[in-house]
Amino acid sequence: MHGAGSLYFYTNIIMANVNDNTQVFTMGMPSKDHCGKLTIGIVAAEWNDNVIEPLLQGAISTFMTNGVDATRIIVSRVPGTVELTYGAAHMIDTVHPDAVIVLGCVVRGDTPHFDYVCDSVTHGVTMLNLRNRNENRVPVIFGVITTNTMEQALDRAGGKMGNKGSECAATALKMTAITYHNAAGK
Repeated sequence: MHGAGSLYFYTNIIMANVNDNTQVFTMGMPSKDHCGKLTIGIVAAEWNDNVIEPLLQGAISTFMTNGVDATRIIVSRVPGTVELTYGAAHMIDTVHPDAVIVLGCVVRGDTPHFDYVCDSVTHGVTMLNLRNRNENRVPVIFGVITTNTMEQALDRAGGKMGNKGSECAATALKMTAITYHNAAGK
């Protein structure tokens, strides 16, 4: 039993016991050694490619900076955001990556189409994460930008709000560390 306020280091996972019943986990980036062994899948929509391409490049750059071999980053393109879930499921079943990022962009218009697309992909990614929890343990990272204007989308694709593709890549790497940590029974 670990006492209150104690810290334990498991790979890059820091666990602090706040009290006897609560544990708080924080994650640093996994080691380059860990990242160098990973195969990463990225499924990107073709629609709104002016937003998707910088997201894709941001993700690839972050993976490579952290030690993922470029030959182990598998990119698949699908027509639109609704198709991301199918593309991710297909990639998981055929490529067997350690993590998958889905990248899409949905900009609100004058019809309820925005809501249907956002609901579909959000539900689909959630279902993939639940499906994979006990099978292959492949985290699927939600990299879909949903905005009211194209300007807001571009701001999040390397503009003044950063690059969400890069943020998703960092999340994917951290999730692989959690997956490997849990698989080791620690």
